Amino acid sequence: MQTIFKLAFRNIWRNKRRTFITAAAVAFAVFIASTMSSFQKGIWDKVTEGSVSLFFGFGQIHQKGYWAEQSLNKAFDYDDQLKSIVEKTPNINGLVPRIESFALASEGNLTRGVLLTGIDPIAENKMTGLQSRIIKGDYLDTDDSAVIIAEGVASKLKLNVGDTLVVIGQGYHGVNAAGKFPIKGIFSFGMPALNKRLVYLSLPAAQKLYGAEGKITTLALDISDKKQVPKIISSLQNQLDTSNYEVLSWEEMIPELMEARALDEAGGKLTIGILYMLIAFGIFGTILMMTKEREYEFGVLTAIGMRRGLLSFTVWIETVLVGLLGALMGILLSAPVVYYMHIHPIPMETMGEGAAEAFEKFGMSADLPTTFEFEIFFTQAFIIFIITSILAIYPLWKIGRLKPVEAMRA
Repeated sequence: MQTIFKLAFRNIWRNKRRTFITAAAVAFAVFIASTMSSFQKGIWDKVTEGSVSLFFGFGQIHQKGYWAEQSLNKAFDYDDQLKSIVEKTPNINGLVPRIESFALASEGNLTRGVLLTGIDPIAENKMTGLQSRIIKGDYLDTDDSAVIIAEGVASKLKLNVGDTLVVIGQGYHGVNAAGKFPIKGIFSFGMPALNKRLVYLSLPAAQKLYGAEGKITTLALDISDKKQVPKIISSLQNQLDTSNYEVLSWEEMIPELMEARALDEAGGKLTIGILYMLIAFGIFGTILMMTKEREYEFGVLTAIGMRRGLLSFTVWIETVLVGLLGALMGILLSAPVVYYMHIHPIPMETMGEGAAEAFEKFGMSADLPTTFEFEIFFTQAFIIFIITSILAIYPLWKIGRLKPVEAMRA
């Protein structure tokens, strides 16, 4: 076997120019595919983590059926069993309790539907960094009876810090929920839809307003490593009574984001597929020339008794080696570039005026990162292996049909 590999390696250098040209074409494809995939995955990871950490969290616990109905009547007791989850479950940094419901907010003759959310200010800020989004006024304290409102709400209702917000809604099991709250601060939220509707108040004040003392509708999970989310969700489903609670990951809560990512990745795969198809034609052209040029050699080897299977295996190794040589060159070229852009992301300012501001509004740093993962580079090498293995069928077919006498006359 070692002799066969040595022979195949020597054979690919018999025509150095052709080998280098073929390997360079493969290297170019691998470089483009690796860099493009790293950029695409890096940007989507950033968008996903930005959107998730901004509000939803990587996982949430509700009463069963809450997420489908979004009803305050699905509130549940925030008891000691739930509070002990952090100690029982590794990789959870903390719990973020909320009570959420829709209400009508008004000031004078102006009204707007809002998502009125009671929060634990300390836990909320730890997970979402809400305090850093205050653009006017101050952040909430734990026992505040005031509210902070999104700038879209403030603009619509023409409100400012120190003004009074009137809210009217329906509380827990039909209780009348109405109150007046001074505005302590105004914040800017990254998601435009929520920026026009969000109003926060302290958890005790919200529970009193809704007539739901001691209850919450949502328990968000503060998780920093999204790779641990499936394990955490599975662990919580084993700990909790799933007939009373539902434990949802961020993929289940915001499937539209996953669909958008899948669509974009499908487009990227199509582009890479076209690139590899073009490279495959180039490799096949090389194989055609090599096979034609070596018909006499194949005829002689077959005539002196070399088994066709062994000869076919040698030629297959030659073809795959050229492809893998190109793949290795492409990886060696792309890896430093991808790693550099992973450490030093491209500033959004280079993408045009206003691009940086758009990213910052969504709570993300204004840059374009790549992700540096060995899997991306390995995938490109594997694709090249598959392509060259398939294309090597042609010389194997020719060797199988070879007639030594005719080949030696050619």
